[in-house]
Amino acid sequence: MTSSAVSAPVCQTLLPRPGRARRLPRVLLAAASLLALIGMSATLSGCVSSAGIVAAAKPVTPAAVGLAASDVAVAPAPAADWWHDLGAPALDDLVQRALADSPSLALAQARLARAQAAVAGANASEGLQVNGSMDATRQRFSGNSIYPPPLGGSTRTLATAQLNASWEFDFFGRNRAAIAAAVGAERAAQAEISAARVLLAANVAQTYVRIGQLFALRDVAQRALQQRKDLLALIQQRVQAGLDTAVEARQGEGALPDARTQIEQLDEQIMLARHALSVLTAQPPHALDALVVDLSQLRRLDLPAVLPADLLGRRADIEAARWRVEAATRDTDVARAQFYPNINLNAFVGLSSIGLGELLKADSRQLGFGPAIHLPIFDAGRLRANLRARNADLDVAVESYNAVVRDGVRDVVDQLGSLQSLERQQREQAQAQAAAESAYDLVSQRYKAGLSTYLSVLNAESQLLTQRRLAAELEARVRDRQVALVRALGGGYAGTGDVVAHATVPSTQP
Repeated sequence: MTSSAVSAPVCQTLLPRPGRARRLPRVLLAAASLLALIGMSATLSGCVSSAGIVAAAKPVTPAAVGLAASDVAVAPAPAADWWHDLGAPALDDLVQRALADSPSLALAQARLARAQAAVAGANASEGLQVNGSMDATRQRFSGNSIYPPPLGGSTRTLATAQLNASWEFDFFGRNRAAIAAAVGAERAAQAEISAARVLLAANVAQTYVRIGQLFALRDVAQRALQQRKDLLALIQQRVQAGLDTAVEARQGEGALPDARTQIEQLDEQIMLARHALSVLTAQPPHALDALVVDLSQLRRLDLPAVLPADLLGRRADIEAARWRVEAATRDTDVARAQFYPNINLNAFVGLSSIGLGELLKADSRQLGFGPAIHLPIFDAGRLRANLRARNADLDVAVESYNAVVRDGVRDVVDQLGSLQSLERQQREQAQAQAAAESAYDLVSQRYKAGLSTYLSVLNAESQLLTQRRLAAELEARVRDRQVALVRALGGGYAGTGDVVAHATVPSTQP
């Protein structure tokens, strides 16, 4: 390291050349001094102590959130392009457009670029530092000061051209910890990009499903309008035949505006959902005004019915939180290492003269090198306060990680429970709709035959429309919960595996 810390002319002075052998003991003395300084560091570091300052928070264990691999099955992970399985080419195009042009992803990418720059800066502190300087100053020297004649009382030019080099010996790991902290922040930023991609794809798919749900409900409302038109025509025929009164005719006419109002309300919701999807896919608000989604054409996703044991390694948000813990842990190491001596090897070589004409002469050269140590002895508690702050940051990172883990597990459990409940609801609803269809047909036939009142027809129709709407809503909720489950399972994310793997947790011990 010593030879790397100085330039070639300085290195040559270290060799026992003729006329310079007397300088060698000085070099040996400097090296011995450096070794002595290193040996003293363990004793002197006690001047400012970090004793008693530790982080309090502990990462949650997989077993504490129900992810013990011994009793939980390992479920297959969603594919990276899971939305293809819905069988909607239009959705594929929308997701790809969103992932390519979304401002939220651009913001996450900018954060990653900043983290990468921090890593480069931290790595730079490990290497040789070399800088050069050159200056020329016109100065009058006092004739009544320390300068003898002819220098005293004269005006001369002071000129200096010099190279300075330094190398820090990272004996206590401060620079290595700083690099590890920067790398942790960088990988957290990378995981956050993946988390943003998963969330964005899920939001696009769920909005697409929502539009399909609204169109399905609109179809029901359109069928209800046509049904009421047909019924009004039948009423008018019965009124002409003297079988019904004007009361039934007015009731039939009043049902039409109500049905048209429901259709208009659904059209408004479709418009708003289209605008929302346009924004998600980085397009103008009216870009998707012609989009029509047929919910019945969307395939159901093949998803696990159990909580996966390796969930902590699947979700990008959990991995990002864990890298934040890793970065905060290394930051505490940096703060702790500041209690120990900072040892450097410094060297310089250059030219210095009084008068520009003398600058390039051989006798104007100057050079030197030697060790330097900086030891905190008394700082009024500044280092301890800094270490407490870094440990508090670590506690925040750990507790944030714990919250993300618990929310992630709850998210998966919620989606699994909802899908199981929706499956049971659909079975019951199918039976109820079949009964409502049959009842409406029977009541309509009886009304045509004059054996039932119009009020009975309205009641039967109301029950039938309710079941049709419920069927469309349940089917849309199944699609929506399936997409939500894909997101909860990580959305096809594949982590680096360096910190997050098979539901392990990071250590916060210094």
